[in-house]
Amino acid sequence: MTTPLFGTLCVIGPGLMGSSVLRRLRATPGLVDTLVVTDRDPDVLSRVHALDLGDIVTADAQEAVKDADCVMLCVPVGAMAPVATAILPHMKPGAILTDVGSTRRSVADAVSPHMRDDIAYVAAHPMAGTEHSGPDAGFATLFEGSWCLLTPDSKAPQDAIDRIAAFWDAMGARIRVMDIDQHDTICAMVSHLPHMIAFTICGTADTLAEEMRTEVLDFAASGFRDFTRVAASDPTMWRDIFLHNKDALLSVFDRFSQDMADMAAAIREGDEKTIVETISRGRRIRRGLADRGKA
Repeated sequence: MTTPLFGTLCVIGPGLMGSSVLRRLRATPGLVDTLVVTDRDPDVLSRVHALDLGDIVTADAQEAVKDADCVMLCVPVGAMAPVATAILPHMKPGAILTDVGSTRRSVADAVSPHMRDDIAYVAAHPMAGTEHSGPDAGFATLFEGSWCLLTPDSKAPQDAIDRIAAFWDAMGARIRVMDIDQHDTICAMVSHLPHMIAFTICGTADTLAEEMRTEVLDFAASGFRDFTRVAASDPTMWRDIFLHNKDALLSVFDRFSQDMADMAAAIREGDEKTIVETISRGRRIRRGLADRGKA
């Protein structure tokens, strides 16, 4: 029989990410002996009960973490530091604190002053998701084939890093360990900026005159629908991501804005060469994604 990675795992915040982890663990017996789930919303806990996602389900986060070998924060990044601060005094010595946040620098800077020497902090960012949220949105294969980026605290022992890496490997993810600032810049480009653009272009469409707006929605082609799919994502989560990764996001946005201005100038001036070069470059990059299995 395989030795469990953790005797008890506590998931705080069983939304899309948390409930997908729980579903995967339910579908993979032996990885964790006991699943503890906590959330401050009684309706969420009711759904967790109904879906049988946890062995122990409670609204008391401090009670939930006391026997956990690993505590996983699956809350919006803006809530991670307050939640971590509240639970850390109640975690048992030798436990691991981890999370699934998509911004790293702001969370690390906020959590680090409250860390205990006998608790390992191994932050993780599984780069997977959908535009849906809540316990019912999760599914066991969400992380299959996706990247999970680990940005462990400098004091985290290698054994703790290895266990979190093994955990996400069991979730079906590919693992990469990296520096937190490198992480934030990469995610600003490949995730946060596309979401920012999608939210904004939907807002632009909505500001058109009433008759034109209706026609935009009626005749929205697959390009508009596919490009703006992520604009259906949770507003609170993305507010926190934008604000907590603002330096990296604004840096890549400035570069993107200049590239867009150059493309607009080429269109305005009838610069066919620049237009074709820009389109060809985008096409080449998109095909590169397909070759990497990310189409």
